[in-house]
Amino acid sequence: MSPAWLNRVGPLAAALLLFPAALLYAALPTPDQNPSHTSVAGQLLIATPTMGDPRFSQAVILMVRHDHDGALGIIINRLAAERPLATVLRAVGADAEGVTGTIQIFIGGPVQPEVGFVVHSPDYHRPETLDVDNHVAMTSNREILRDIATKHGPKQSLIAFGYAGWGAGQLEGELERRAWYTAPDDPDLVFEIDREKVWDEAVKRRTQDL
Repeated sequence: MSPAWLNRVGPLAAALLLFPAALLYAALPTPDQNPSHTSVAGQLLIATPTMGDPRFSQAVILMVRHDHDGALGIIINRLAAERPLATVLRAVGADAEGVTGTIQIFIGGPVQPEVGFVVHSPDYHRPETLDVDNHVAMTSNREILRDIATKHGPKQSLIAFGYAGWGAGQLEGELERRAWYTAPDDPDLVFEIDREKVWDEAVKRRTQDL
């Protein structure tokens, strides 16, 4: 069943405009400078077959930040709906004249599901864009949606609402309990491969031990 918030895609899409991305990014854990801490930022977190939390069953998560203060990632294989791109643009107050086609919307995680993110290739950059690594970046504003619609945006992109978050030490404990595999970040897995096949393919590429 689709989440109830999909019926309110207009107001939620408006959050992509109204939520101050700079404040969110400022609250994210910063890259860890302590070499004794093993960070999975910039990697893929893959739910193991024994994952006990149904919210993350067969989830593949792009890890955006991870350090001693906590971690944040975006689920990349939970397709929620497909909507006309013009509808989404109008919802955020952007010009939709002449815009055609549809856009896929993903469930990025259970935390703050009203907040929108665009995960994209690094060929597109704005002042508020967050570089995840050399392969992937993330932006949260309406301008990127209009740029995507007018073919001036990134070559590859994925729109998600919400994120997966962990408090200090929480993810480390889950990794020790083998709740997750890790795998190198791969643009094909993030953007190209059929979403229904992402988990299977990510498991094949997993790293056994951190």
